[in-house]
Amino acid sequence: MNTCSRTAQALSQQVRSPGEGLHKAPGTPITLVLRVDETHGGERLDVFVAKMASGEGLSRTRAQGLIEEGNIRLNGLCAKPSTKVKPGDVIDVTVPPPEEWDVAPEEIPIDVVYEDADVLVINKARGMVVHPAAGHWQGTLVNAILAHCPDLAGIGGEVRPGIVHRLDKGTTGLMVVAKNDGALKSLQDQIKARKVKRVYIALCVGEVRNDAGTVDAPIGRHPVHRKKMAVVPTGRSAVTDYEVLARFSADFTLLLAKLRTGRTHQIRVHMAHLGHPVAGDPVYGRVRNDLGLEGQALHALVLGFDHPVTGERLEFSAPLPRDFEEALGLLFRKYPSALDDLRAALSAGLCGNDKAREVLRHILGRFS
Repeated sequence: MNTCSRTAQALSQQVRSPGEGLHKAPGTPITLVLRVDETHGGERLDVFVAKMASGEGLSRTRAQGLIEEGNIRLNGLCAKPSTKVKPGDVIDVTVPPPEEWDVAPEEIPIDVVYEDADVLVINKARGMVVHPAAGHWQGTLVNAILAHCPDLAGIGGEVRPGIVHRLDKGTTGLMVVAKNDGALKSLQDQIKARKVKRVYIALCVGEVRNDAGTVDAPIGRHPVHRKKMAVVPTGRSAVTDYEVLARFSADFTLLLAKLRTGRTHQIRVHMAHLGHPVAGDPVYGRVRNDLGLEGQALHALVLGFDHPVTGERLEFSAPLPRDFEEALGLLFRKYPSALDDLRAALSAGLCGNDKAREVLRHILGRFS
């Protein structure tokens, strides 16, 4: 099942109704053969597969990846995730077995903001990769939290135990980790229902003209550079709200960005799409960096969610990393009028919530 040359005729003798064709043995691929009925005709291929295999944990995102890898074929041929299926179509699904990685605990310092029996909230440092992957087998956040919480192994998978959401390597700030399966499901459900508050602070290149706005632009793989994301018509829905906090002449803009969705590199892609990439972004921004930034000036400032057991609403904030704060210091000294912008934003109540305002008042107090 590694090529796309197999024909629909070769599949016709194996067809089973949905739910009957799933096979799984240790170390072997999961296979599923589906036939589209009248009820599902006209649906997208990725949507149909995810729906039929939802009980096996196959999400739409995972289905899209398998389609792109050639592991899901329509009538024996490769297809696009957006291809519409027709009654009578035969879909052959192969889910390769996961690689067996030995993710070892490592005594790596982590900044714990909050912890109880169910959740762990951390302030992730710049440069730390969240979970093991090609080129980053050690020194990841997962290695660190396995040492901090030895019982976490196996929660949500061996490679990403307890990981509810992720931050890019160069992005700093707040993340929540689930410490048991119940907490993991609750937090994942809250993210899907958009009940998790995620507010970021970003320093962007250039002058963002509007005081506030919404970027509603679908994000998918870049059509040429496959390691990058981009705004593309066939991408998944992605929505980011933003509020300007201060403008440093026409050079930079400090703003808050609030996620309604959580696509890969979402804020970085959306701001670059507007023509205002995040300062210091080595992928979507400009190479020049006169501010001493060690990575993109993007920080997960506020995180809020309902406790998975008690239901209590919890909200946290995290101070800016040193290089980000020092870069702001340089800019406020060069453009002192930007402090008036920040004061006005705070007075107008445009700064997210009380947790965000705490951090911004600290910034204002330090550089006034």
